Amino acid sequence: MLRPRIIPCLLIHEGGLVKTVHFKSPKYVGDPINAVKIFNEKETDELIVVDIDATANGAEPDYKLIAHMAAECRMPLCYGGGVRTAEQAKRIIGLGVEKVAISAAALADPTLVTRISDEIGRQSLVVVLDVKKRMLSRDYDVYTHNGTKNTKRSVFDVALEAAKNGAGEIVVNSIDNDGQMKGYDLALAEKLRKTVSIPITILGGAGSLDDLGQLIGRCGVIGAAAGSLFVFKGAYRAVLINYPTLAQRDEMILAALPRA
Repeated sequence: MLRPRIIPCLLIHEGGLVKTVHFKSPKYVGDPINAVKIFNEKETDELIVVDIDATANGAEPDYKLIAHMAAECRMPLCYGGGVRTAEQAKRIIGLGVEKVAISAAALADPTLVTRISDEIGRQSLVVVLDVKKRMLSRDYDVYTHNGTKNTKRSVFDVALEAAKNGAGEIVVNSIDNDGQMKGYDLALAEKLRKTVSIPITILGGAGSLDDLGQLIGRCGVIGAAAGSLFVFKGAYRAVLINYPTLAQRDEMILAALPRA
């Protein structure tokens, strides 16, 4: 039976693991390989790793780092950052990565979604949409290049387009909520869940297991992703890689999902 996935999202900046607030002020929080090893021990459902420098700098994916992470990782691994061609995506899958994520490239050329999907399989292609709420509106604009470029396109239109073109999953990341640890944008998550039929993952704002539970309760079987929640601990945000035990996850999911 399908069940919600609880997913840490790690950001790579200048070779290190960082966490941002509103996509700004990256704070170094450790070594990415060490983080992968710790999440292995904690039997994490899945892991998303995004190189936030690659696309912004027009650089190739760091295949050496990707290969190292894939070799260490004992859970499904999704990598994003700098992927602009089907050939790059195929190479990354060949290194042992389960999913490849694209963002800016998918907005620049929607046909790339189809080409990559045809090359590596729909189930291995994730489209990441970074969004900000429009002022005085219920809609959200999609941004690229670490939140610096507004495409002025609705997240719901882009999500539908990506699904139609062959994306196997949509990840929506709230720039407004990034690093705030005050909860997800549940209205956004619920509307997106009703908009597309493919799997979705929501990222941005989680600060507690209760936040994960509220998202699952509103949207059912979904990916609940977080960054700060899994790298910080306590009111002063001391750096500590953490993840709920299997028993804690089961308890939270059972409490969140509606009873038959």
